[in-house]
Amino acid sequence: INFLTVRVDGDTSELMSTEESVVSAAVKDAYRQAYQACKDLVEEEHCGPILVRLAWHDSGNYDARDGTGGATGSIRFYKEQEHRANAGLEKALALLEPIKKRYPTVSYADLFQMASAAAIAVAGGPVIPMKYGRVDAATDEEVPVEGRLPAAGVPFHKAIGAKPESCADSQEPADHLRAVFYRMGLEDIDIVALSGAHTIGRAHEDRSGVCPMASTKFTKDGPGSKKGGMSWTPDWQKFDNSYYRILVDAEANGRSDEDLLQLSTDTALLEDSGFRAVAQKFANDQNEFFKAYSISHKKLSELGSKFDPKGGFVI
Repeated sequence: INFLTVRVDGDTSELMSTEESVVSAAVKDAYRQAYQACKDLVEEEHCGPILVRLAWHDSGNYDARDGTGGATGSIRFYKEQEHRANAGLEKALALLEPIKKRYPTVSYADLFQMASAAAIAVAGGPVIPMKYGRVDAATDEEVPVEGRLPAAGVPFHKAIGAKPESCADSQEPADHLRAVFYRMGLEDIDIVALSGAHTIGRAHEDRSGVCPMASTKFTKDGPGSKKGGMSWTPDWQKFDNSYYRILVDAEANGRSDEDLLQLSTDTALLEDSGFRAVAQKFANDQNEFFKAYSISHKKLSELGSKFDPKGGFVI
């Protein structure tokens, strides 16, 4: 048996590593407290959507072919924050830093993914069966090449290879989504399910680069520190299946509300034959969406992560 010394709120505790990866009660308790702190933060600051974006951008640069990128906490380094797709995420990092200081045992990689899961739960979504124990990237040398995250609109980049920022041969939104998610080792159902997280949050011109309106009747008053932007749904702080229902209704009856955002990568969920049936199922059955989303979110949260103990642990 190997014993590793760790700190929890100033007290020394032991993390016992065996072949079956036993984690001390004190460590798990610190993680539970940190999770509750994340939930409290979301409720107080109305910051759930940006915490989800932070976690996804930390994990969503994973390349399954060579194992680089993923949920390693590397987005805390300025080198990665400078990537254009990560504009504005320094605000999310600042919100989480006090929790990290209060619970130093919790790695940054775990904290980012924990906060995302907490945000989904607070918004009324499923409770994600998260696994913890991610080891943080040690230096910014582990920051992956820029250009692996999805684009909000044309021109679409390759998102794969040595020069992922170069222009893709295909400019079809469905092809772009598959290039990004297949590179991570994910599948069509993951693409459709994870797209459903657009039920919460807004796009801003200075962050995503694609936002036809600076403010709408749904976003002009917040909540949150940053007003305006465009949301995909009217109640953009609530996690439900309305994103899909709005897409299906817009296809059948024409776009119903100009104050709602629909990107080409959104409408592709109905235009592409491989996505369509799944998107329609989620529009008709919120429980099916929640089940699939929970699985896909968990997958995304573990991409590229190295766990200590090896099998990770639950809280």
